[in-house]
Amino acid sequence: MNTSTRTRRGLAAVATLGLLAVPFAANANDDATAAGPVAASGSGGAVSATLVKNLDGQQTEVALDQGFVDALGQLNVTPGTLGQAELNNGTLSFPVTGGNAGLFPQGEVRPYVIGTVFHENSGLSLSAGGTQVDIENLTIDPGASKIYGDVSVDGEPLANNVYVFFADGRTLEAPEVSGNTATLSGTEVKLTAGAAEALNGAFGIEDLSGGILIGTATITLGIGG
Repeated sequence: MNTSTRTRRGLAAVATLGLLAVPFAANANDDATAAGPVAASGSGGAVSATLVKNLDGQQTEVALDQGFVDALGQLNVTPGTLGQAELNNGTLSFPVTGGNAGLFPQGEVRPYVIGTVFHENSGLSLSAGGTQVDIENLTIDPGASKIYGDVSVDGEPLANNVYVFFADGRTLEAPEVSGNTATLSGTEVKLTAGAAEALNGAFGIEDLSGGILIGTATITLGIGG
């Protein structure tokens, strides 16, 4: 199969992702992003809320699930990194480039993590059979448990703000705030059904499905002084 044919096949298959592309808007309300960082104190002086208008860097790491890594190997699908992303010892890392966040104690509000976390100029690639699918400029909406990305196939832009990964907040541990850093650990990152269908079509396979565990995320946020 020549390059032109592979590209057409990839674009046609992954075009289903275009139906999932939506204009992205943070679900944090105006109060949560109006000024920050702001710490609201509860009984005994314990911090009960941390609201940040402008995140100050840090990174999102995803420790890849070994089952997912093994499955990719069996399917001859090779993962890679784009831009400033890194893959070291089975962990993907993407620099946080901006956004906002509201962090609350578990049980007081739902969801207890809201906002928008941007990762511009980095991403993940998946390659097989001469076709490469790039997912980059990831945006996490923790309140909606969704991760969006810009998708291209063999270098051809397809769609922006595509819902590609489900961030399972049910596995999220209580947020930890220490000094100028907030850490969110334990969120399981899973492939969406739409993304799985599109990748199957792009690579000519039938093995990927929605809900496959990609890995477990640790999000470290700079929350300023």
